[in-house]
Amino acid sequence: MANARSAAKMPKRELSVGEVAARSGVAVSALHFYEAKGLIRSGRNRGNQRRYSRDVLRRVAIIKVAQRAGVPLATIAEALHALPDARTPTAADWTRLSARWRDELDQRIARLTRLRDELNGCIGCGCLSMRDCPLRNPYDALGEAGAGPRLLDPA
Repeated sequence: MANARSAAKMPKRELSVGEVAARSGVAVSALHFYEAKGLIRSGRNRGNQRRYSRDVLRRVAIIKVAQRAGVPLATIAEALHALPDARTPTAADWTRLSARWRDELDQRIARLTRLRDELNGCIGCGCLSMRDCPLRNPYDALGEAGAGPRLLDPA
């Protein structure tokens, strides 16, 4: 019995993909995707099965929070590459990462607020004129570029 208790108290060194999925609430397929994109890493055991260090749970949490905030995966990957692989990301790491994204999020919020505030004028005009509509073509900026479709806001 003592051996069973001591074995239960000993932390596991590595986690299977199923364990990471269960503990993080992220699908196995998403974990494979994150790994393919370089967001997380795994090793292989003797049976050639993926094994993750425990720090992957914190990394997955960071990925999910950042995604919820609308941060693109490429930006998340760039930030995670700045972290050391051998340790769990800390609160200080998170502070640095989130500070990088704050300006981008503030700009997105401002853009969405402008869109929300201009919707009433758009509905009021009823025509969605490409020449006059302040949402699709403010100040007829698209007309200056010539004929044909134009992408107003690439973001």
